[in-house]
Parts: sequence; structure tokens; C-alpha cells
Amino acid sequence: MSAAGALPQDRDGILALLADWVAAGWLRSLDRAFAAFLAREAPATEPLPLLLAAIASQHQGRGHVCLDLEALAEDPDATLGLAPPVAEVAEPLRPAACLGGHDAGALAAALGGAPVVAGSDHPTAPLVLEPPRLYLRRYRDAEARVAEGIAARLATGRARRAAVDPAALARWLEWLFGSPPTAATDWQRVACALVAGGDFGVITGGPGTGKTTTVVRLLAILQGLALEAPEGRALRIALAAPTGKAAARLNRSVAGAVAALALPGDALGAAVRDAVPTRVTTLHRLLGSQPGSRRFRHDARHPLALDVLVVDEASMVDLELMDATLAALPAQARLVLLGDRDQLASVEAGAVLGELCARARAGAYSRETADWLVAAGAGHLPPQTLAAPAQALDQQVVMLRHSHRFPAEGGIGRLAAAVNAGDAAGAEAVLDSGAEGLARLRVADGADGMAGLESLATDAVAGYGQYLARLRAADPGDTATPDACDAWAHEVLRAHAGFQLLAALRAGPWGVEALNVRIAGALEAAGAIAPRGVWYEGRPVMVTRNDYGLGLMNGDLGIALRRPEQDEAGHWRRVLRVAFPAADSERGVRWVLPSRLDAVDTVFAMTVHKAQGSEFRHACLVLPERTAPVLTRELVYTAITRAAERFTLAEAAPGGLRAAIGRSVRRCSGLEARLRGG
Repeated sequence: MSAAGALPQDRDGILALLADWVAAGWLRSLDRAFAAFLAREAPATEPLPLLLAAIASQHQGRGHVCLDLEALAEDPDATLGLAPPVAEVAEPLRPAACLGGHDAGALAAALGGAPVVAGSDHPTAPLVLEPPRLYLRRYRDAEARVAEGIAARLATGRARRAAVDPAALARWLEWLFGSPPTAATDWQRVACALVAGGDFGVITGGPGTGKTTTVVRLLAILQGLALEAPEGRALRIALAAPTGKAAARLNRSVAGAVAALALPGDALGAAVRDAVPTRVTTLHRLLGSQPGSRRFRHDARHPLALDVLVVDEASMVDLELMDATLAALPAQARLVLLGDRDQLASVEAGAVLGELCARARAGAYSRETADWLVAAGAGHLPPQTLAAPAQALDQQVVMLRHSHRFPAEGGIGRLAAAVNAGDAAGAEAVLDSGAEGLARLRVADGADGMAGLESLATDAVAGYGQYLARLRAADPGDTATPDACDAWAHEVLRAHAGFQLLAALRAGPWGVEALNVRIAGALEAAGAIAPRGVWYEGRPVMVTRNDYGLGLMNGDLGIALRRPEQDEAGHWRRVLRVAFPAADSERGVRWVLPSRLDAVDTVFAMTVHKAQGSEFRHACLVLPERTAPVLTRELVYTAITRAAERFTLAEAAPGGLRAAIGRSVRRCSGLEARLRGG
């Protein structure tokens, strides 16, 4: 063990300390290996920069773009994400003990002359210091490019707005929305006008606030203005989402929204409707993922042939994927981002949407923007949303505020609002009020919790029994055509969205691994499934790693079905295949041999992170008996808002909900500061 309460002053000592931290679960082996690599390649590096390099690597693994030296100096334990009881063990080894006495200035000074930190003497070093932020070079460069790409679009957007005829825009808004509002602000209408008058736009809002409807109307407006122009050319538009699951869901929504468009009943209206795309693809497929590489076929040298790109579920887009997207988009093309700023951020590093929407609720619009919206027929902005001085980014960000999925006064809406506001007492009160659509269970392994555990299993058997019953009832028969099999699979996949068990963690008695075993056992006991080895009919699985050869992305969900097929002799037989919804088709299904799926998990229970981009009629969140850094307000909010009709909270220990609501995600990044000149 390392010396108590002291930072080792030699390379071997610091690497031994990092090994102790890895053993304690505070760092990954990868983080220590990174420090060891730096020590080997730059032997003159002092111990403190090596320690900070390992922590910066650990931070990236937890989704941060950089390490905040001020936060580290103020509370090292919290910065590393240590939570009781871990922080109470091995007291002399704790970061607080080893880094005690180092303020942010001292940490920056120690890094300033290190050969592993970029400077005039080491311009290509693997670490970059921009006090108070310490970056791994790759992420610093990606962040700078994203900021530059967005700033460039904000700048060119001013010319775009000047070129838009407000009267023509007002006419299209009236066709699609009706007469301008005279009282309350119609934020969907505002969103369409603002984004139509720029090269970059963000439309954010909670579930059911009409983001899809809004963007389809926006695209109709853009096509209408383009077709009315002297050249009369329809815009080239693409719709994309980060995962196949999110793309398939958006596909269904867009098709209905396009059909419902209130357009002129003439040739122009028909042309506009035909020009609004209904096909959605994954962002990786659009960019052209290359197997075995982080590179894409489309980049700055081989840009996409597009005039407009819409990216849905943008909260799931990490910094590097946003960097690749901006690089592949032609300079003159519009970029529109849709998403819920309050959801969990991407699994990988960055919280791009959250930073772009930091002031979305307040508005922060200029008087010039407000006047332009009135001239364009979008109506008046509330006075409290005006700001002086106003910043360019805020003029292109709109927050939708009225949910159509569940009423704000309903149980789910009130609970989501309380959690989002950090009101733990209010959330507890809503849950215990008996409001329609809400339920609460206490679950535990002990005698006191057995009733709750049985209730959870009963809920799961009833919930999953719906899609399993549909699997049998809709079976097309032993000689069904491929189209009939596709329709069957599509029906089962849709029925599966009726219920989903969500967990905060993967491991532990209340993590997805243990819950999957428990629920599978309960379903087997009820006769709903008949497991025979790993693969069996009805097994729901989720892809855990991008497979470009199969066209499946991390997060795609499929169900194993025994599909009828003919062999070469013409004999019919049932073969087990896994049906996945095709991301770019409303009804399409991709059938895959189970043996080709080497990176899938059973998902009778799934993590809340994996549930992003999904909607279930009934969602049940299980909170474990011990708190952990991952248990946050954003995680609970995301879980609640996956539910369309019913939400159940199952707690393994009292106080779990309060603890989670009291902890908010703070992703360390400099993107917002770069965009706002800070």
C-alpha cells in the first residue's frame, strides 16, 4: 500500500497509488495504464501530472469531456464520483488525502511545464490545459471543432434570416397552424419560424411536447419556400436518429405527421407533401460507418449531399459523433437538433444538447428576434423571455412546453415536473397521492419486502405476457409468406412496448443482470416462455455494440421468433430468428440468425440509459438499496418520461428516490463557454 495521506514523489510510487485506486474501484485499469504509458514515454514527467492524467482519463470514461481542476481541488472525492461507503474505506488512500493542499492554481502550475501537456515546447502532447479545464487532446480538439461549426452556422444564419420574406413565411405558418395567436405563445409556431430563419436550430422539450409534429411542419415550410422560389427546387433533406430503435420510432411518427399536414389543396401543396421525407435512418448509417474504425465515409472531404439535416434524440449524441456530423455537413446546409435537454446525456463523453439548451427555459431572446417573429406571423414572445444583451445561440433555441403524451396535471406529468425541478418532497407527495397512472412498491430480499418483490414479478409477468400472448395469437402459420412473417414480427415488437422494467445499474441484486434472471424465472413458472438454452422463442434482446456488417446499432431491440421457412427441397420448417425493426422503414423487419449476434443482452430489464429514445405504455423503475453516483435526478426523470400511461417506482430501500433527486448530473465540458465567449 502507498504511504498514508501523502502524494508519492516518484514514478513507481504514483503508479502504485493508482493501482490501489484501481483495486478500490475508483479508477479503471485503463486509466492507470494511460498514466504508465505517459511515464514510460516521458520519464521526466512529475508524479502529480501523472496522477491528474489518470483522473482525466477516468473522467472521460464517466462521460466528461474534460477535468475541472477547480472542482477537483474543492472536493476530490466527489469529483471522482466516490460515494459512501466507498469513500469511507481506506481513508489514507482517498483522493482528498493525497491531493490535500493543492488548489486549482497549484494543479495548473504543476501541469504547465509537464512534457505530457501541450505547450510551446510540446505542441502535440496528449493532454491540453485550458485552465481550469484539463483535456485529453482528442476531446479538446473535437470540442473546439463542434464550437467552431455551430458558431459558423449561427453567423451565416443571420444572412439566411435576412433573405427570408416574412410575409411568405407568415402565409405558410397560417396554412399549417391557423391564425396567429393573440394571447398565449404557440412555441411550436415560434420554433418553425426561428429555425426557418437560420442555418442552425435546436428544438427541445419533454416527451409529448410535439417535437416531431413541429419539425415536420418546419420541413413543409422550408420545402414550400424553396418550391416558391424562382429556381423552384425541392430541398434535399435527411432525418436521422442516434440508434435504430429511435429511428424506427421516429419513422412511425413522421409518416403520420406528414399525412396530417394542413397544406393548400393545390399542386404546390401536393408537391410540398411529396417533398417532406418520411424515411428515417440512423446517424451512423447516414454518415457511412466504417467497420473497425471511428471514421466515417462522409467527412469534410466527402460531404453529404444535403440541404437540411434533422437529428432526433440529440441528447444521445455524444461530442465526437456531433463533431463527425458537423464535419460531413456542407457549409450551406441547415442543421436542426431535436431532443429533451433534461434527459440523461449520451453514454459517451459530452452533453452537447444540454449545453446548447442551458438557457432554453428562460428564452433569452433579443428584441430584434421578437420583432422578426411578429413580422413573420409567429406571434408575440412573453416579455420574461427577452434578454439584453442577447447572444446568438439563444436566438436559435426553442423549448416546447406543453405535453400531449400525458397532461401536466396528471400523475406522470406532475411527478416528472417535480423530479425535474429537484423537488424531492413534491415527488414523494405525488407518488403517494394515489394519482392515476402511478404506483409505488417496496422491494427487498428480506421478509419485509417479499410482498413487494412478488408484486414486481406479478407486474412483469402481466406486462410481458401481453407481447408473449400476441406472439402466439398473431402467429401466421407454418406456411406463411415472408410478408406475413414481417407483419407478425412487427405486431409482436409493437406489443413489447407495452411494459418495460428499468434499472439504474447493471450489477448487484437490483441491477439488470439479476432482474433478468428473476423475471425470466417468473415468466417460465407462469408458462409464458420455455427457455431451452440461451436462445428461445420470445427472448427480447438488445444489441450492445455496433455491428456494421449486420446493420445493427448499439441499443437496437429485437425478439426471437420461430419463423416458418422452406428448405431447398420445399419442406416447411420453423427456424429461430431474431426480428429487429428496420430503422428506415415503418413496417420493415430485419431477420438475423441468433448465432450471428455475439453482442446482445436479454432485456426483460434494461438500464435507463438504454431506454432512451423509447416509449412504453407502462414503465417500472427499480432503485437499488444503495446509493451510487449514477442515481441522479436526470436518470429518474428519464425513466418516468418513458411511460405513456403508467409508471411504477420500486424501491429496495427507503430514501432512494430522495437521494437520486438530490443529485444532478454535471458533465464537465467547455463547449458552452466556447460558444458564449467564456
